[in-house]
Amino acid sequence: MKRWKRWIWLPAVLLLLNGCQTRIQEPKSEAGVEEKKIQIGLSFDSFVIERWLRDRDMFVSTAQSLGAEVNVQVANGVVEEQISQIEYFIQKKMDAIVLIAIDGKALTDVVREAQEQGIRVICYDRLIPNADTDLYISFDNQKVGTLMGEQLIKACPDGGNIFAIYGSPTDLNVDAVVEGFTEAIADSGLNIAYSGYCDNWLAELAFDHVNKGLAVTDDIVGIMCGNDDLASQAVKALAENKLAGKVDVVAQDAELAACQRIVEGTQEMTVYKPVEQEASIAATLAVALARGEDITASGEYPVTQTIDDGTHEIPYYSIDPIAVTKENIDEIIIEGGFHSREDVYLNIKPG
Repeated sequence: MKRWKRWIWLPAVLLLLNGCQTRIQEPKSEAGVEEKKIQIGLSFDSFVIERWLRDRDMFVSTAQSLGAEVNVQVANGVVEEQISQIEYFIQKKMDAIVLIAIDGKALTDVVREAQEQGIRVICYDRLIPNADTDLYISFDNQKVGTLMGEQLIKACPDGGNIFAIYGSPTDLNVDAVVEGFTEAIADSGLNIAYSGYCDNWLAELAFDHVNKGLAVTDDIVGIMCGNDDLASQAVKALAENKLAGKVDVVAQDAELAACQRIVEGTQEMTVYKPVEQEASIAATLAVALARGEDITASGEYPVTQTIDDGTHEIPYYSIDPIAVTKENIDEIIIEGGFHSREDVYLNIKPG
């Protein structure tokens, strides 16, 4: 798809210095004009999940370092609001739009509208189906589920009943995590005695699910949670039933509170996903796409994989997740600079 460069005149800047007006002209290119900055629209599901703030800050700083401007919007979990934001980005003639989809299936049509206007569209962390987007960048979500299952097997070698508290049913990543998890525990002796989904990733629903599960059976050895935010409420429900620390809880995202629970003994494991790496790479690739560069052939992060979005094979950049337990949390989380030692061990008394 051809892209024509758009040029504008940058108005002179007036400065007042010692009571006198001085006209300062910004540097221009050899042609006598300054090229318009790349414009990127970035729409978040919400900031309910702790990690999204890290993603936002790293994405924006990386894009700015590459000469792009980023317009950040947050839909607060409302699909209609996210669609409206995308329409706004189309109206503003963004060069690229990056989406953390609330409901990927609901965004397919508006994404196609953006593409018809020549705007590059990137699925960030969550796939938008049947849209033939320019890039999908995420972690290996099936492996996330596999790591959770493998850790529960290790923690509960004799098997037993477990609960599975999944994330939002409209998040397509959840399907991949569930697939990896169920395959991992298939022949392990672990039995899912209760399962439930949490709409829009609302953590309070995890609290309700655990209590509903305990009404079915309180003879459980573990709980799989879709993320650490859900795990916080699962552990709260366990604590109210005097089971915290006796039931192995696994989740993902390596949130600070989850890391604290791991060293305290109320959460068995979290899956660490280097989100700042994901955000930095995504910003770099978004700028490259906006400039019309071929991201599959060259550049700092060549995209060498594809993934089926339901009707098309689209470019896919995958990042490996890492299982974090009490045994390796110092090495992965603290020495890696994700959280400080003081914060992780905040509630642990010295000696």
